[in-house]
Amino acid sequence: MGNRSRQDDELKTRVDEVLHYLWDPIGVRDNPAARDEYSSYVRHVCNMLKDDASVDQISKHLGIIKTMSMGMPASWNNESDKEVASILIDWKETIFGE
Repeated sequence: MGNRSRQDDELKTRVDEVLHYLWDPIGVRDNPAARDEYSSYVRHVCNMLKDDASVDQISKHLGIIKTMSMGMPASWNNESDKEVASILIDWKETIFGE
């Protein structure tokens, strides 16, 4: 059980980093004061990853966040969302050894 908790913590850290440094749709990665800008999305993305969501499902979720929470156009940088989703899945597989 302790190992699972460490894996969950590691996944949370990696998801937070990927969202902040790679996804970063509003361009705050270079602003230390905005380090927690995407933190509210981490838990749901982690749950999606642990539920084996696909690249398309995660990408769609990221797109919904951008349009519904950030007011961006639905077509804004969808390819980036897919790349980020793929990276997130790779991290999950690395951490959980899948």
